Amino acid sequence: MKGKKQKEPVGFNPAEIFAALDLLEKERGIPKSFMMEKIVQALTTAYKRDHADVENVIVDVDEEHHDLKMFVQKNVVEEEDYVDPANEMPVEEAKKLSAKYEAGDIVNLPVDTVEFGRIAAGNGKQVIIQGLREAERGQVYDEFNSKQHEILTGVVSRIDPRTGNASLRIGTGSDSTEALLLSGEQVPGEELVEGMHIKVYVVEVRRSTRGPQVLISRTHPGLVKRLFELEVPEIYDGTVVVKSIAREAGSRTKMAVWSNDENVDPIGACVGPKGQRVGSIVEELRGEKIDIVKWSEDPAQFIAAALAPADVLDVWMADEGKACRCIVPDDQLSLAIGKEGQNARLAARLTGYKIDIKPESYHEEEAETPPAEDAEPVQEAPAGEEA
Repeated sequence: MKGKKQKEPVGFNPAEIFAALDLLEKERGIPKSFMMEKIVQALTTAYKRDHADVENVIVDVDEEHHDLKMFVQKNVVEEEDYVDPANEMPVEEAKKLSAKYEAGDIVNLPVDTVEFGRIAAGNGKQVIIQGLREAERGQVYDEFNSKQHEILTGVVSRIDPRTGNASLRIGTGSDSTEALLLSGEQVPGEELVEGMHIKVYVVEVRRSTRGPQVLISRTHPGLVKRLFELEVPEIYDGTVVVKSIAREAGSRTKMAVWSNDENVDPIGACVGPKGQRVGSIVEELRGEKIDIVKWSEDPAQFIAAALAPADVLDVWMADEGKACRCIVPDDQLSLAIGKEGQNARLAARLTGYKIDIKPESYHEEEAETPPAEDAEPVQEAPAGEEA
């Protein structure tokens, strides 16, 4: 009907777009100018996609009245030069719009409201949704980046039967994300099933085009340390300090602890009444054995403690470098070395020293000579002997 105002297309309301951008800026910290620039770019690209011949399209942003308008720009040319209707307009036709137009001027022709509305309704919202996604990804990244080297509980959502990698959903609500627990970061022998809740250690958080990438692990020594912090108040408040950890996930961990308070026994605090504290951690780690030893400033004392459960009779320190020779009772040689050399290997990693283990009956003259730094760090147990 004549004189009736043309309806805006369903879903297009410039005021709504401005309101959405205001909200994004206020709540998510995304600058309105940045988002508007993206919307204008999306609208012009969409129009040019539908009108391949059109070269110049502009979007007029009216901040004050919260309005958007689109114009196609055409060059005013003389009649004889008029060859490109998509981008040119004869001077006679331009003068019908305004007598001031001359050849060489540029005319801004408003794009049909219905067509502009159709383009804007889809693209404007699409850009806003994309902006929201980017903001959410940024929030999720910040959320998990602050939790690097912490323990989080994840729910196993999928296990890849080909690779053995497990997908976990960690976090809650809008701040949750999918994390990949690679088969190499899983505890050997531990069977994961969908829906299972497991504790994981956040190794690193990286930015990626698909959102934050959270690298998690069940084998990292940091997992054991954080579990003790959760379980032992004395570690959490700093009275007891975890000095070092050596771990072979799924099998055995050695942890060296020290107390800032002479009245607090660091090993007793970690073990807990009737072994409850260490017991709950062993349970969480599916039966992994945990040796807790007392750290000492004296390397010889620390090395002797690290070889527990074996008794160490003497420790000979090398004159140079981080190497030593430990003398143990003949009947405890296998115990000191451990199954497949594990006890000695973990003790060496815990202390940072190369450890050469010899029995008490070892030739006395040789035993008096401290080992060189390049000495064999571990004497392997005789075949078939176990700790």
